Amino acid sequence: MNNRISILIFLMCLMLAMTGCSDSVSPTEEITSGPTETNASEEKETSAPVETQPQTEAPAKIVDYADFKLQMNSGTRKQEVTVKSFIDGDTVHFHVPEQVMESGVLKARFLAVNTPESTGKIEEYGKAASEFTKEKLSQATSIIIESDDNQWNADSTGGRYLVWVWYKTAEMTDYRNLNVEILQNGLAIPSSSANNRYGSTCTAAIAQARAQKLNVYSGQKDPDFYYGEAVELTLRELRTNIEAYNGMKVAFNGVVTVNNNNGVYVEDYDEETGLYYGMSVYYGYGLSGTGLDILSVGNEVRIVGSVQYYAAGGTWQVSDLSYRMMKPDDPSNIQKISSGNNAAFKLTEADTLINGQVEIEGETAKVFDYAELAMGTSVEMKGLKVTDIYTTVDEASSSKGAMTITCEADGITVTVRTAVLLDENQNVITEDVYRDKVIDVKGIVDYFDGAYQIKVFTAKNITIIE
Repeated sequence: MNNRISILIFLMCLMLAMTGCSDSVSPTEEITSGPTETNASEEKETSAPVETQPQTEAPAKIVDYADFKLQMNSGTRKQEVTVKSFIDGDTVHFHVPEQVMESGVLKARFLAVNTPESTGKIEEYGKAASEFTKEKLSQATSIIIESDDNQWNADSTGGRYLVWVWYKTAEMTDYRNLNVEILQNGLAIPSSSANNRYGSTCTAAIAQARAQKLNVYSGQKDPDFYYGEAVELTLRELRTNIEAYNGMKVAFNGVVTVNNNNGVYVEDYDEETGLYYGMSVYYGYGLSGTGLDILSVGNEVRIVGSVQYYAAGGTWQVSDLSYRMMKPDDPSNIQKISSGNNAAFKLTEADTLINGQVEIEGETAKVFDYAELAMGTSVEMKGLKVTDIYTTVDEASSSKGAMTITCEADGITVTVRTAVLLDENQNVITEDVYRDKVIDVKGIVDYFDGAYQIKVFTAKNITIIE
């Protein structure tokens, strides 16, 4: 009996155990790996990637596009040159053999680049571009210019030639291409940059400069550009402190004495020192109509423009003039003050011009060479004995027929440089007219090739005495 009870209890426990397992997964049910049911926001959070720190892109590799080989055996023209004068960022005058240019000078305009203006017109980053070119070529031990094809090609002016400029210094093994170097430094805007033998390199250099936002692509103000209003001053103040006003916009009054070759000379008398002070003013091709009329000889004018050093001539000048006809009283305009004035043509001794010195009082006393202060003013010199004459004979030069007359007075040598002089019948006056004569001259004090001279613009300003 007891055994039966034990068996019955065992069977009952077994049945209860089987009933307790009824919530378990049946062996025939499908098992999934998906998430258990949740609300929408919980599911989104679960499926989102784990948050990480933002990653910055690796900076693009900077390529030196100017460092490619000059192929000396290509079919282009090539010539080793030296610098005669720096003009601006994309224009340099080079000394070349006469078989390249009869005059011995090639006026080079750089291919593929157009740097901001820094001569007649002053633009942002123009000074930086000009100084960049000067720095690179001044350090060069060798400079080679290269044509784009098999000949030297003139630009649209007819007087400059389009070239690639290559240079190397004592530390370099190979030449560098200056045109491309200017582009990759963001110091020029494209100028037919893709349409030349190095077009792909030029366009890549431009793209990199833009991506790096260099200089003209920076969107930033040029630290060398003067953004302020014109500084009102006298010609005396300007001439005696000229370097302090370099790159600045200035305004001054003076009488126009000569109008020649897209520029005028302006002078003003200072009662305190008893001297005339003058300035060369370049208006270029930016004026017409009333603007040009204002600059007529004999007019007293108010000049407003930017001060700059004209490297090709070794002199200072004021440029970037403007005239807005619809706003004649605009303070940035040049303006006519009066008419009927005469050039001073101050009678000056040869010894005074060449050897004289002047002390000018100011915050501190400064001593100047007389000729330095007289630059741009009108003078008269008498009794100059002609000892030698050189006439420009280059057929391609606009100065063909102009003369450099070497004279002597009281043992002092004075150089007189003329424009192309015409007689009453409009024939060119030749050197035979003045050879071995004694002459009186009226002209403007000028500077050329390291020396002061008198520049004469018309035949009536040279009088033969004997």
